[in-house]
Amino acid sequence: MSNKTGVQIKKKKQRNKIIELGIITTLVIIMAIILPSIIPAFRLRLIGRFLSLAIVALGIDLIWGYTGLLSLGHGIFFALGGYALAMHLNLQIPEGQIPDFFNLYGVKELPWVWQPFYSLPITILALVIVPGIAAGLIGYLVFRNRIKGVYFSILTQAALLVFYNFFNGQQKIINGTNGLKTDSSRIFDLVVSSAGVQRTFYIITVISLVLIYLLCRWLTSGRFGRLLIAIRDDETRVRFSGYDPTGYKVLVFAISGAIAGIAGALYTVQTGIITPSIMEVAFSIEMVIWVAVGGRGTLIGAILGTMLVRLGQTFLSESFPEIWLFFQGALFLIVVTVLPDGIVGWWTSYGWDKLRSLLGLKPSLITYPSLVEDPDVQQERKEMSEQ
Repeated sequence: MSNKTGVQIKKKKQRNKIIELGIITTLVIIMAIILPSIIPAFRLRLIGRFLSLAIVALGIDLIWGYTGLLSLGHGIFFALGGYALAMHLNLQIPEGQIPDFFNLYGVKELPWVWQPFYSLPITILALVIVPGIAAGLIGYLVFRNRIKGVYFSILTQAALLVFYNFFNGQQKIINGTNGLKTDSSRIFDLVVSSAGVQRTFYIITVISLVLIYLLCRWLTSGRFGRLLIAIRDDETRVRFSGYDPTGYKVLVFAISGAIAGIAGALYTVQTGIITPSIMEVAFSIEMVIWVAVGGRGTLIGAILGTMLVRLGQTFLSESFPEIWLFFQGALFLIVVTVLPDGIVGWWTSYGWDKLRSLLGLKPSLITYPSLVEDPDVQQERKEMSEQ
């Protein structure tokens, strides 16, 4: 590669980073400052939920798009984060009292598992660490036996069913199928469901989404990210190169689980309740669909896919309550058959060049500019095409 070509590629990467930073800054200003002042409170709360779901989609894209690990059980870690924050909010009651639902089952003393959640700092740590540890343990048990592919997906789904049934049966600890309500709880002497508190949690969600996106971008842009892609593409070759893929897969799966825990906590506080139904198989599969629609292995596609699918579901269910599921099914079929790489994948591989050609600009080059723009090479290509 010539020095000129290397400089051009370096400048292009720097320009892309500047553009990406500018887009992120603009979106943060729009989402966190402008949007809360122009839309109704209930719509803002709805968008806040969708943004929290985009966070868990980022975690799934990190393990599926970059590492090739298709998890169908991320509802576990999502629920663990949600329950952690819900337990803390349910304990914001006068000293000596316990949450009301305990009286329904004859429980007179607060179970030991609830004790740490009196503290907000411990709760914040727990909603990150507990899902991360759970994901790490599941990942270690699976990856040490070199289980991958569809077998890994089946095992994560089986683990999801185990957790779902376990949480459903814990009436005396977490209220079983009824779950834990948060909308009537108080935080800092303010009702959680009040407009001011919900606006604050919405802004926290926007900031968290940006920070987690930057974290995922940082993880996937350096040596660690290249190793994840190598594991995805040819794990056997990585192993023969002297690396142990097990440790890296456990680590990235634990990070993804921790991200899901943060998303679950933010979703719970903006929904007003957390129940074991959040661990149903269909919901975890839907998380994967969001990433597929946006484009896996792109990060920004996970956010875009989540917002488009969830906003589309909301609009269609409100406008066509009887047939909106048919529209949703058609959307998924179109993505699978026409856009297998997702919206972002289609844009980067075809849409961008098509737009440049419509505007009369030169197509973006996919190889060395000095070679593509060489007159002799262009003449040779022209002669070959005429033969």
